[in-house]
Amino acid sequence: MVRSCRVALAQINTTVGDIDGNCARIRDSIAAAREAGAAIVAFPELAVTGYPPEDLVLRRSFCEASRTAADALAPATDGIIAVVGFVDCIEGDPFNAAAVFVDGRRADTYHKRLLPNYGVFDEERYFERGLTTPVYRAGSLTFGVSVCEDIWDADGPVAGMALGGAELCVNINASPYHRGRGAERADMLATRAADNRIAIAYVNAVGGQDELVFDGNSIVLDAHGEVVATGPQFRDELIVVDIPLHEPAGGRKAPAPGDDLNDIREVDLEFPPDLASPAEPARPHSAPLPDEAEVWEALVLGTRDYLHKTGFTRAYIGLSGGIDSSVVAAVAVDALGPGNVTGVSMPSRFSSDHSRDDARDLAANLGIEYLSIPIEPAHAAMLDMLAGAFDGSKPGLAEENLQSRQRGNVLMSLANKFGALVLTTGNKSEMATGYATLYGDMAGGFAVLKDVPKTLTYAIARWRNEAAGRDLIPQTVLDKPPSAELRPDQLDADSLPPYEVLDPILEAYVEDDASGPEIVAMGFDEATVRHVLSLVDRNEYKRRQSPPGIKITPRAFGRDRRLPIANRYRDW
Repeated sequence: MVRSCRVALAQINTTVGDIDGNCARIRDSIAAAREAGAAIVAFPELAVTGYPPEDLVLRRSFCEASRTAADALAPATDGIIAVVGFVDCIEGDPFNAAAVFVDGRRADTYHKRLLPNYGVFDEERYFERGLTTPVYRAGSLTFGVSVCEDIWDADGPVAGMALGGAELCVNINASPYHRGRGAERADMLATRAADNRIAIAYVNAVGGQDELVFDGNSIVLDAHGEVVATGPQFRDELIVVDIPLHEPAGGRKAPAPGDDLNDIREVDLEFPPDLASPAEPARPHSAPLPDEAEVWEALVLGTRDYLHKTGFTRAYIGLSGGIDSSVVAAVAVDALGPGNVTGVSMPSRFSSDHSRDDARDLAANLGIEYLSIPIEPAHAAMLDMLAGAFDGSKPGLAEENLQSRQRGNVLMSLANKFGALVLTTGNKSEMATGYATLYGDMAGGFAVLKDVPKTLTYAIARWRNEAAGRDLIPQTVLDKPPSAELRPDQLDADSLPPYEVLDPILEAYVEDDASGPEIVAMGFDEATVRHVLSLVDRNEYKRRQSPPGIKITPRAFGRDRRLPIANRYRDW
């Protein structure tokens, strides 16, 4: 007999440390789920505290506040089962936990068993491991609960709960976004569901938290691994789904020799939900975004939440007339609204007329405030001031970078004066190779494109124009060769390989950990590869001093990639 369980997945945007605000969102979603007739409502990993709380977990007061707030949610769960992520604490030991509320009481608590300790994750630093896998019985419904990493291991808790009789796994997550992550998750979950003959309700967090963006993209699969419903990307949503619970022919896979089920514990919730199959089941589907649109929405959400969650409403951006500052300004407008963005043109003697025109036209297209503050008076004054110290040397990088540092000074002064945040404009290709100026174009509070390679920056700019149906970013910006314009007739290609060559080399070295010889074997010129890898290796000190930026690739600078600054290892 085919039965159906109505489950609500509360894909909500929480803020780390805003326990009262997060719990208010949880209560509102519980009420909406109950109104929608859901038997179960599930919330993201650590929804009470926000994710990742990092060293806040080391504070006893924080853990106690989380536990107290979770307990206070119980009265809101009358007539429903709610699975809510929080930081539990037992005799001083913190756990990444899921509270299981049933009809107005906390009936049980699940402690996450598998703690990720790679990439952006370092949960073993903060949490103790759970030791048991519960199987909950609510009338004729049997289900299990797991937390994020628990479901990625084929032999992990999901396999145990399935062998223990669970027909549904409720998996709560705070899984950060990077390009292609949604497809990876869907493939893994389909395998896990089909292998274990268990339906899976996967709810993910949404929103920006420092350098991370959580994309939502929640998903429900039946026991065959077929997708039943999908949630939207990058926005809050209560996803109400009727999940079929029938037992597939052949049953669940048999336990392998040596499987130990002693960690399974059965919990009777004494609360029989309605498992009637509705005539018109709820099976919402949100179409996945195209690649460029997905990246754009991640940047917009990450920028909006970073500013708002840190108390800022306005942003200043240096407009050079180039592609990077144009994209950052367009992202900022989508994130904050045009009335909260100011673009500042700061020409010097080397700024071309077309770049000045492009900066002005961009501001007009976006509808933002536009300021023109020429730096030439300051530039000339500084050169004159340094003339004695520089006497006898040839003009070079010091004189070029002086312009960038003056621009950074202007932007920081404006932001300081008016209580705003400076958005820097450097992209991942520049951050990788050190093609950026400390205390100049790296000066600011948030680096929107820090993890976006140059070639992808062009791609998302073209997509944004297409989506707008007009040239928000002037076509001349897209057509002209990139240049820092710090000396006459300067082009990026004078110092770097073409970006179409550079970016694949950087991807192989930074994201895939390929060695120099391995990259050469991929077909790249050895001299070029040696030059690029040398730039990456010797500019770690710059990256350590850059503002935080949004992670959109599998290996971002910062939390993902941590190399020593004083480092002489080379793999040639």
